[in-house]
Amino acid sequence: MPRPNLKTVQNALLWLLILAWALLLAGCSKSASSQNNNSSHNAGVSTSPPAVARPNDPVVLVPSADGVEVYSAAAASIDASNKSQGYIMVNYFGSNPKVKLQITTPDNMKYTYTLHGDWEVFPLTGGSGTYQCNVFENVSGTDYAYALSQTITAEITDEFLPFLYPNQYVNFSASSRTVAKGAELAKGAANDLEVVDAVYEYVIRHTTYDYEKADTVQSGYLPNVDEILASGTGICFDYSAVMTTMLRTQGIPTRLDVGWAGDIYHAWISVYITDIGWIDGIIEFDGSGWHRMDPTFASNEKQSKSIMKFIADDSNYNIKYVY
Repeated sequence: MPRPNLKTVQNALLWLLILAWALLLAGCSKSASSQNNNSSHNAGVSTSPPAVARPNDPVVLVPSADGVEVYSAAAASIDASNKSQGYIMVNYFGSNPKVKLQITTPDNMKYTYTLHGDWEVFPLTGGSGTYQCNVFENVSGTDYAYALSQTITAEITDEFLPFLYPNQYVNFSASSRTVAKGAELAKGAANDLEVVDAVYEYVIRHTTYDYEKADTVQSGYLPNVDEILASGTGICFDYSAVMTTMLRTQGIPTRLDVGWAGDIYHAWISVYITDIGWIDGIIEFDGSGWHRMDPTFASNEKQSKSIMKFIADDSNYNIKYVY
């Protein structure tokens, strides 16, 4: 067998060295590129899309007495044209200074309102079913007589509608400053819970409890949400009405609850959040549990552990009426 030519062997070895060097350079280049990519990722560069803010334009539902289904007597009328929307309207046009409306819900809860004249809105908070609506005029002292009595059967198209419309206790319109403030607070929020939190924090930080008003308030008192917002003072009913106005006009079904907090007659709110359900009197999550959304107590005793413990205990609250 002939021996290989020395020059041929040297050339082959030279080409092998060149090829090995080229492969080494390619590997280093790829490794450096990979390392750079990993460094960029580890430096905190996120590929996740940023959270998109929810729309914050106010949605103000406007109740109306359309005259399609009306029941009248000498001094009063009930317009049930929009009962499917979760409300009726009542107009007292007589001369009696003391007039009451009593609405009995399908589950036999009795709601009593003071009528002030002109059309006023009243929610059908008992859901679909039969309601008994009675207008009473004062005769003398605490005695009242029927001015109008009517049974109304309602099939409400959306169970949340009574908690989105304005009514006698939560009265607002598209021009209300409280509605505009709610939209301002909702700006930039990613979801409804963030809106609720923003509204809650604003109200408890910018409203102080009016003890004098609480001691002198008269039966039949109705909150004026814009006046409360401007003054920065109010009673529990006022706090709750302001928050309810802001949240309803952001499309968040909100109940104004009235009942007993311990042995105190009190008002607070509950909200409905899609994919969560009704959050009954609860507002914020601290990582381990929800805290009750009671703007009056939270405002006065924000740093008090005892009052916050009371607020967080469902057994301390007993709802009597929902508006």
